[in-house]
Order: sequence, then C-alpha cells, then structure tokens
Amino acid sequence: MALIQTSLIWVAYAVAIVLLLAVASVFVFLYQTPRDRAASVTTICIFTTSVLLATVLLMPVDIALVSSTSLSSQGRKKDWATPERVDSILYTLKIVYYTLYSLDAVLCLLVVPFTYFWYEEYDEDAAEHGEQTAGQRFWGAFKYTIAFIVFVVIIFLIGFFVPFAKQAKGDDRLDLDYFKHLLAENHGERALSFALGLLMLIGTILYVLYTGAGLALLPVAMIKSAPSVSAPALAANTASQLESNRERQRQLEGRGEGRHGGLDPRDRRELEALVREERTLIRRERLAAESNGEDRHWLVKSWIKIEAVFRPLKLIGGLLLVVLALLIFASMLITGIDKAKNSICKAGCGYILGHINIFQPLNWILVKSSKVFPVDYVLFLLLVLFFFCSSVVGIGAVGIRFLWLTIFKIRKGHTSPQALLLATVLLNLIVLAINYSVAMVVAPQYATFGPQTFCDRQPLIAGARPSCKNFPADIKPCTETATNHYAKDVCTPSVLSTFINRVTINFPFFGVVLFWAQFAFLGVYLIVFLTTLFKTPRLDQEQIDRDLEEEEEEGLLASTGRRFNATWQDITGRGKRTYGTTDTNGERS
Repeated sequence: MALIQTSLIWVAYAVAIVLLLAVASVFVFLYQTPRDRAASVTTICIFTTSVLLATVLLMPVDIALVSSTSLSSQGRKKDWATPERVDSILYTLKIVYYTLYSLDAVLCLLVVPFTYFWYEEYDEDAAEHGEQTAGQRFWGAFKYTIAFIVFVVIIFLIGFFVPFAKQAKGDDRLDLDYFKHLLAENHGERALSFALGLLMLIGTILYVLYTGAGLALLPVAMIKSAPSVSAPALAANTASQLESNRERQRQLEGRGEGRHGGLDPRDRRELEALVREERTLIRRERLAAESNGEDRHWLVKSWIKIEAVFRPLKLIGGLLLVVLALLIFASMLITGIDKAKNSICKAGCGYILGHINIFQPLNWILVKSSKVFPVDYVLFLLLVLFFFCSSVVGIGAVGIRFLWLTIFKIRKGHTSPQALLLATVLLNLIVLAINYSVAMVVAPQYATFGPQTFCDRQPLIAGARPSCKNFPADIKPCTETATNHYAKDVCTPSVLSTFINRVTINFPFFGVVLFWAQFAFLGVYLIVFLTTLFKTPRLDQEQIDRDLEEEEEEGLLASTGRRFNATWQDITGRGKRTYGTTDTNGERS
C-alpha cells in the first residue's frame, strides 16, 4: 500500500512535468518574435522554463509524500511508515531538490548568460566570408561568461567560511530537537544555504515588483480587460476614417489637376501622409474582418462564436481569482503580524514562527480540506501555479526595466531572444522567492507539516506509542514547538521548509529581509489592485498598427523568398529542405 501511494504521487508529478514541458514550449513559441527565432535560444528557454516549473510543482509533492506517512485521524504514523521508510522518502526528496536547485542555479548563472552572449556574438558577414568560426564564437561568449563563473565561486567561498548562527546556538528558546537539527555544522551545507539565501534575496526583490503587480493584474484583467481588438468598434471607426481619408485625397488630387506643375509642397506632403494613413487603415480593416471571422474557415468562425458564448466564464473565473487574491492578501498580512509579534526569537532566527497564534484562513482551508483526499493537494497546487502565472503576467505588464528605463518588452509574438533569456532568469529567481513566501507566510503550518497530527498523551505502557483512539480531543496539529517527546517521532517536516528554515536560522540577515519584504509585496499588490479597479485598460491602437505593419512586411518578405526558392528549385531540379528561418543576426532556428 505504501509503495502504491508514493508511486502514484511520483507518477502524477512526472505526468505534470511532461504536460508542463508542452506548456513551456507553447509559452516560448507564443512570445518570441518569429523572424528572430534561434534554435539555441529556443531550446535553452524551453528547458529552463520546464526545470523551474518542475521546481515549483515539487512543493506540493513534498507535502503529499511527507503527509502520506501519517494517519491524521489518530495522530500517529501509519503501520508501514517505519523510521527507515520515512528516511528513504526524505532522502529521495532531498536528491530531487538538490538536483533541481542545482540545475536552476547553473542555468540561471551560467548557461543562460552563455547562450545570451553566444547569440550576440554571431556576425553574419564574418560567418559568410569564413572570418568567424564556431570556436571563435564560443570563446567570445565564454570570456563574458567568466564573470558569472567567478561570481558563483565567490558565493560558495563566502558561504563556506562566513561565521553563522552564533547567537542562535546559544539561544535557550531554540533548545528543541527541531531547531537543533537546523543548525548546520557541515561546511558544504553552510555554503549551499548561503548561496540559496542570496539567490532567494535577489529573487524576492523581483517577486515584490513583478509577482505583487501580477497578482493584482491577472484577475482584474480577466474581468474587464479590453480585448486585443474590439472587432465591431474597430470596423466601424476604420470604415469612417477610411472614407474621410479617401475623400480628402480626392479633394487634393482635384486641386492639383487645375494647377500648372501639380500640387504645392505643403499639399504634396499632406497627400503622402494620407496615402500612408490609408495603408494603415486598410490593414486595420483587414484585422477587424479577421477578428469577425469573415472569409475564414467555418471552424474558425465556430471557435469565435464559442469564445463569445463562454466569455461569461472568463468573468466568473476572474471574480474567483479576485477572491483568492484577497484571501492570500489577508492570510499573508495575518501571518506577518503573527510573526512580528509572536516569533520565538524575532530577528535572531529570521522570524521563525513556532506555531500559528492568530486564525489564518488559507492555512485553515488547506488543513480542513485534507480530510477528503486529494482535495488539499490540488488546492495547494493551484495556489502555487497562481503565484507563478501572476509572475509571468507581471513581467509581461511591467517589462524588463532598470529603474524607470524599459530595456525589453515582453509581448506575444514580439519578444526578442535576448528578452526571452532575461525573462527566464527573472522567473528562475522569482520561483525561489515564491517557495519562501508560500512555505513561510501564505500557509506556514500546512507547508511545513501538511495535515499531520500527533497524540498529545503519554503511552499506557513504557516504550509503546500513545493512543488517542478514545481521546480525539488530544489529537493536535504538528508544530515546530511541540514539547511532547513523541511528537518528533510522528511529525515529519517537509524538506522545503527544512531548507528554508536552515537558511533563515543560520543566516538571520536573509530571514529578516525576506520577512519584511512580504509587507512590501502586499503594498505593491494593494496599490496596483486599487489602481486597476479605477483605471479601465485602453486599446493601444498605435502598437497594433506597428504590429500589423511588421506582419505585412514579414509576409511580403516570406512570399518573395518562397517565389525565389521555387524558381531556383525549378532551375536546378532539386528541392531544398529548410529547418527554420534566419534571424536578423543570421542564426538559423
């Protein structure tokens, strides 16, 4: 029975990863610019996105596996959950965590920067004339990546030698088995904890800005966002503007017919501007017709009608997400106040909370839903994915910025390879911050012990385990500060919570910054949410016109290329198989 249950959890995780690999592929292809596709960039972005999604989904798996060893209704371990079997499950989880976190760090700090410079180093003219070899391009990318390698080495050296947890080791309030276990003595664990804490700190800054904004924007956008193209209004306005434009052109052309030498320079400039505007309006008219499904396949028309029919579901889904976001806001605020007031050692251990002292709604919902398997795991999975999707929406809305300067914009079908690589790095770092926030602030008790309970009684026979069969009132939820000697044999903390608590208790500075940053996150969410409520999104018509012009140019270039290739193949009598398109830097995708 034990093997079946744990195997099912791992199989479900594997299936989810396969599905998310498809989601990552669609995400990358949907956002990148078609004319700038590069095989190296696309591959690395898809792989990196898949790894960070696997990291996000490991948290629910961690809690599900740890909780599967406990019989919550009786406050004891299941018969098969011997200490050896529990240690085996924890060891497997640690291996997976170490593997994924190591992959995240290597991809974020080494592979993605190298791919960025590899893409930038390509010189089309030099490659065509044989002046740039693959070795030269590799060295050009590698010499810039050396700085990142040095940065990684410095992080681990600092973590290896930096003094830590001196005040925590002498703190009588931490004289419990759970906290003694967190005080790392191994230098390797110390270096890894420091590196993880530093990356989590950087990720938290991004988490506050992007996820805080995205958490407010995602639900509200589903409720009242303007569609990318409002077809009826766009068609009516465009037809009116096009008619006025052509009427003005006819007036100017008629004025020029009666003059010697044609129009004067001022009227000629106006006529040229009207001709350009006419082309734009024709493109806009075509877009409105496509949005209405005119002259398109019946399947496309049917899909447009289905979207219109199910549009109310989008409104309902947005309202549900608003409620969820407000519930998350309230839960985080309550936990933050609870930690600030009742933490067992305050800033000395990064505001670790021994047990919940104030009613926390989200944590209560997850614990109560655990009575019906697997409702709590599904809810927790959706909660984690909501945070991740909010991060994606936040990056798309804010863009990649340095202070007030926009470096790259993230838009569907118009995101450059460099922007995609930087966006994956940002998401990688944000995922670490999401892990801290969900595990320590959003649902701290559930993320640490899940629905595990213990029997707070003494055994009838020495050496036996206590029984609460006839005393249900003595079955209590597991906490870090449980004083019952038998609680440590029943309560098994999740691997992720152990990692994070080890970082905050050994390096309290990280814990203090990460904790107070949650209030900044709530502030950003509140500001963006209130702003979005009273500010209706408007249609960016200029951006749509620029996109349409680019698509038209790409279509003309692609059509010309196809005609040339067809003619050349007719002359040579040989067909050429193409594997992709050449981007502006000449790299083939």
